[in-house]
Amino acid sequence: MAGHSKWAQIKRKKAVTDAKRGQQFTKLARAITVAAREGGGDVDANAVLANAVQKAKAASMPKENIERAIAKGTGSDGEAQQLERVVYEGYGPGGVALLIEALTDNRNRTGSDVRYLLTKNGGSLGEPGSVAYLFNKQGLITVDANRYQEEQLMIAVDVGALDIGTDEDLYEITTQPGDLDRVRKALEQEGVEIQDSEVAQQPSAKVSVELKQAEKLMRLINALDDNDDVEAVHANFDIDDEVLERLNS
Repeated sequence: MAGHSKWAQIKRKKAVTDAKRGQQFTKLARAITVAAREGGGDVDANAVLANAVQKAKAASMPKENIERAIAKGTGSDGEAQQLERVVYEGYGPGGVALLIEALTDNRNRTGSDVRYLLTKNGGSLGEPGSVAYLFNKQGLITVDANRYQEEQLMIAVDVGALDIGTDEDLYEITTQPGDLDRVRKALEQEGVEIQDSEVAQQPSAKVSVELKQAEKLMRLINALDDNDDVEAVHANFDIDDEVLERLNS
């Protein structure tokens, strides 16, 4: 799997078939709450909050839920929710590096859950710093390459995008994390439909995995994703197209 977008395809496939919409909304609301608490409740002045709100809207989260989550973060509802960001580092089947981002109100509970899920599914928890150096934080926007020509996306570069790459049938537009919201808005104003946008941990080196390892790895990542406290799982695996098709079948 060359690039981030095929990993995104796996995640979108799971999202389509995942009936736990309530859990999805809970995670999205937590991300909004923490972003509002850390950077304020003004979407126009808080890029992290703007991205969290955009993802919630893309998931059809009701407007009142979004507003309630912002109010919890700023304390305007009378009770600021005490959530904190925690990052766990570990390894999956085949030696794949994992960065696991969580939002939690109980660090001990979440740490125990993550360790258990890793051990149960053929992984292991690493020490802080053991795999973080393999990832670089970047804004990432994906666009359907079958619908647009690259020239139509050049506005992204004009407003600060770092690069426009292609991977199969997707364009991958990378940005500095703080520029993600501005680049996305510029594309949307040009009528470009965004498939996905997020601040992602992009791997600088990848580990090739065969089908059996990939199946075990997906079970582990799905188990982590299903944990209420886990916000995102980043991995540096490399899967070829044939294996990807088997995983998505």
